[in-house]
Amino acid sequence: MADAVLASPPLAAPPLGLADIRQPVDADLKEFRRYFREAMRSKVDLLDRVTQFVLRQKGKQIRPILVLLSAKLCGEVSDTSYRAAALVELLHTATLVHDDVVDEAERRRGVFSINALWKNKVAVLFGDFLLSRGLLLALDNDEHELLHVVSDAVRRMSEGELLQIEKARRLDIDEATYFRIISDKTASLISACMACGAVSVDADAETVAQVRQIGEQLGLAFQIRDDLFDYGNVDVGKPLGIDLQEKKMTLPLIVALERAEPAERKRILRIVKKRKKSRSDIKTVVAFVQEQGGIAYARSKMESLAADAAETLRTFPASDAREALIGLAAYIVARKK
Repeated sequence: MADAVLASPPLAAPPLGLADIRQPVDADLKEFRRYFREAMRSKVDLLDRVTQFVLRQKGKQIRPILVLLSAKLCGEVSDTSYRAAALVELLHTATLVHDDVVDEAERRRGVFSINALWKNKVAVLFGDFLLSRGLLLALDNDEHELLHVVSDAVRRMSEGELLQIEKARRLDIDEATYFRIISDKTASLISACMACGAVSVDADAETVAQVRQIGEQLGLAFQIRDDLFDYGNVDVGKPLGIDLQEKKMTLPLIVALERAEPAERKRILRIVKKRKKSRSDIKTVVAFVQEQGGIAYARSKMESLAADAAETLRTFPASDAREALIGLAAYIVARKK
């Protein structure tokens, strides 16, 4: 994977803003939101209050945008496309709610989490409610292929999280294992979004496979960018050094450790294994990773994956959706948060 990825050409398009990327599907997003709100409707007052809280936290809605852009890339947006976007967002939101319980997180993107406001039991049950609504949205409309695509992504996300937990205990993650983890944890859902968009407009199997691969590459690049924030100098909403505090072995550190002399490797691993690391410890590891070329290597991988996705996108007929997705590839690489 390494040689093929690193050999890719650089991105030609300048990075667009999210508003520019969203523009081709702005009108479609309004219709998606109607489907999403309807799917979350409940006669239980407590559920309705939690739902209204979630609906107020719109977020970037990257995943529904991806579904709709993929649909436009491959055909014309349909009712099935809106249901696909709503299905993805329902299941994604459910996984975030459950993640916050598992992580004992009190905030998400600066806003109180559901478990912080209503406690764990309500949060878990609300996540289950969202999962069931997603399943019913697909089944009630005989969208079995969409359900299969998204269910497989949720399976992969769970397996990726568990593999990361298993490996974190032993700190024995190599580059191949790292890519397996982030492919399952992050890229699987981005890939599923792209595949759902294509499926929703009855694209042929070859096209679905092609856009699925584009989504996989974008997802991998997105996660590497996220991991690089751990080694930055600017607070981007994710606490600096949080991956190191949690003993997460990400690509910059993995590569740096592989390149280091045995004595230096042991010294850094002793720091990484500490239950609580000081600011000085974090600075030491960051400096080590920088000196060993781990940050430059990870950035090169990220840029090449995004360039591969953009190159494949250029084989599709010219359209606003195609240019927006190419812009998204550049945005992933350049994003600051």
